[in-house]
Amino acid sequence: MMLPISKTLFDKRIIDAAGFYWRMREIQAKRQRIHGSIDAGTRGQVTGGKQLDGFANLVKEIGLLAGFRENEVFFNTSAPIPGYYRPQKNWDVTFIKDGHLVAAVELKSQSGSFGNNFNNRTEEVLGVAHDFWKAFHMGVFGVTEAPWTGYLFFLEDSESSRKSVALQNSPLPPMQVFNNTCYQKRYEILCEQLVLQRDYTSTALLISEKDGRTVHDGGKNVSAYSFFSSLYSHLVAHA
Repeated sequence: MMLPISKTLFDKRIIDAAGFYWRMREIQAKRQRIHGSIDAGTRGQVTGGKQLDGFANLVKEIGLLAGFRENEVFFNTSAPIPGYYRPQKNWDVTFIKDGHLVAAVELKSQSGSFGNNFNNRTEEVLGVAHDFWKAFHMGVFGVTEAPWTGYLFFLEDSESSRKSVALQNSPLPPMQVFNNTCYQKRYEILCEQLVLQRDYTSTALLISEKDGRTVHDGGKNVSAYSFFSSLYSHLVAHA
């Protein structure tokens, strides 16, 4: 199902969200410097939160256009989802109707420190999915229809993220798909595999330089437009 907004307007909203992300990172880094609490590396730019609110707002807007009411969309309002291995998990945006979870969206990003953080992000997203679906299959949500789950990742476009990364020697070699890959390609593979293995209903990878003026999809199978169209179709069917 097509989105109820034009592709031109959708692309503008994505660029606006990217610009907001980079502005918030800079504002938070300046606040850290002023207060004299400088985090290691660029951590001061990511510990403040809220950088991805532009994308979260777009997720909420799509939900409202699909027919959900304001009080059925949880963003900046706590609505933790029960887990199986842990009590609860706060997703970034959730859609709950008549006491049933309809959809949940996770938003993540990375700028710099690619080598240190790629494995952490991978383990994190897999852990969230495993906990969520285990809870679902054990009847924790009290529903039989699977909720829609989405994972949107925003990645800095830089020389470091575009450069091929050597794999370590091992008597147990990795899958060939990872040979001669950069971090942008590795995130694309991650997002594709998350859908192929049904860990998430849909994923999107957006790549942007720090000026935020240009944003592009990380691959044809992980496009933002397809991601939001999938979400919209599911929400319309349940609104």
